This record gives sequence, structure tokens and C-alpha cells, in this order.
Amino acid sequence: MDLDLALVRAFVTTAGTLHFGRAAEELNTSQQALSKRIARLEESLAVRLFERQGGIRLSEAGERFLPAAHEALAAGERAITALTGAGAAVRIDTWGHLYAPMRTVAAAAWAVEPVRWEPGPGRDWPSVAQALSRGDTDLGFGRVHPLPDGRDAGLTQRLVRLEPVDAVVSASHPLADADALRPADLRDSVLSCPAELARLDFLRRFADEFGIARRHDGPNLGLDHLLQHVRADSACFTLFPADAPLPDRTGLRSIPLVDPTPLYAWSLAWRESCRHPMLDTLLRGFAETGRARRWLEYAPRRDWLPDTDHAKLATRQGVS
Repeated sequence: MDLDLALVRAFVTTAGTLHFGRAAEELNTSQQALSKRIARLEESLAVRLFERQGGIRLSEAGERFLPAAHEALAAGERAITALTGAGAAVRIDTWGHLYAPMRTVAAAAWAVEPVRWEPGPGRDWPSVAQALSRGDTDLGFGRVHPLPDGRDAGLTQRLVRLEPVDAVVSASHPLADADALRPADLRDSVLSCPAELARLDFLRRFADEFGIARRHDGPNLGLDHLLQHVRADSACFTLFPADAPLPDRTGLRSIPLVDPTPLYAWSLAWRESCRHPMLDTLLRGFAETGRARRWLEYAPRRDWLPDTDHAKLATRQGVS
């Protein structure tokens, strides 16, 4: 059986919208023509891919076919780029945007041959893991942690950077004049979170580890909103990567944390069964940049990592 990629693309687009009208608009065709393509694909596969009663949803067969359909389209794109010599673009979804993940990706990219990046914003690790599993993106970059119910099954990760974080406080905070702080010094302060704490694995584990009982979270309204809240409340603090730029330091102090220094773990993630042809080159770029900039330095007596990051570090140390 030969697959017609035009029919596969019609299926994938419709599965993404679950609406024939919107899918037809994306494909710049009529709804009638789209319906005919789906019907031809279903006929050739001898299965029903969509349930059409009370709206549209994927059938059980459609759910099974969708990941393979994404892979088929990706393979077709790789075949075209191999013929034209243009080089396959790398789709990379990042999350943890307040911590500026693309500055790390950009630094590593300088160490390799020119790469055509197609960056995309991921809401969080669970959503990027889902996109990787579906084949909607090639790479994920951010802080990876175990997901419940095996939602990260089939995905591979590589730790590429451990970044110290500072405490950011208002200039009126009682500890604002300190040259350095221990995490335990912040127990009487309020941890201000950039989003709902349930979505912030690192901050939640930090607060639990060092006895930060008072925590303030809410919807993610951006870095300026977070810093405005910290600036206005002398009882608050937040954590921020030491190397990341703060857009406006007015009325704020950024204080190093010591004894121990918390480290934020940045990782690449991908689907091993659908490796991008540039992946090995990119991994070498991250490794070379990491060695030059000492991105993976870790001393157990000096630094703190959440327990879930220790396994990633051990695996990384076994990579030459």
C-alpha cells in the first residue's frame, strides 16, 4: 500500500483542528475537497479515521495512525531538503520563557554549522512532551522532570546546562543589603512565583526543601508583572538565573545564593524513534559550548539539585 502524502497532510491538519472548515482554510482548499481527501485515505486504509457524530473527533484507529502520519510527513520534508540541499530546519519548542531559554540555545548554535531554526513557544514541559510524541516538533528545550502516567514514554533527554540561580528581592527587603544569602535565610519571606506553583516543579521543590512556607502564585502574566510584584512587596522574593538579563533592575537587588547554591537544570529532549538528521551535530555543539563555559559543573557539598535531576546528571557524566 502506497501512502499519498497529500491525503496524509489532510488528515493531520484535520486532526489538529478537529474542524473541517478550519482545516480546509489552512490547506487553502474547499471543505468539500478536504472531505473527499479524507474519504479517499480512509478507503485506502480500510479504516474510519474520524467519528463524525455530534461533531468530529479521532477514532481509535485515527489516534493510532496520527503519530505515524506526522513521521511520514517529516520524512517527506527531509527527502525534499536532501534533494534541494537546503538542509532540514530544526523545529525546537522551548519553555520556561521568563528564564530566557533561547540564550543557551543560541550560544550552543554558534559552535556548529549554520542551522535553520524554527523556534516555537511551549507552554510547559507536559505540552512540549506531547508535541514531541505527536511529531509536531523536533526538539524540546527547558527543564525536564518525570511526568505521571508515562506521558514522557519514548522520549530521550540530555542534560546540557546547570545554571546557578540568584534571589531577587526589593530594595526595601530586610535582606536586600546582603552580599550573599543561604536559601534558609529566606524562610520568613514569601516566594513569588511566575505561574501556578503546580506547573513550577523547580520552585516547588526548592520551597519544600528549604522550608519556604509562604508562596504566592497565579497566572503567568510575564516577567515585568512578576518583577513589579517583587518590587512592590518588601516581604517577597523570587528566583532568577544568575546569567539571565533582568529587563529593569530599578528598585531590585539580585543576590547570589550559597550554602548551597541552587542549580537550574536545562535539558534537550527528543523522540528517539524520530531523530532529526541534525541532532548529533547539535548535541556536539552543546557539549563543546558546555565544556568551554563550564555549564555542567556540580559539587554536591556546594550546590543543590532537586532529587529528580540527580539521575540526569549521572547519565550525563557517563557521556563522552
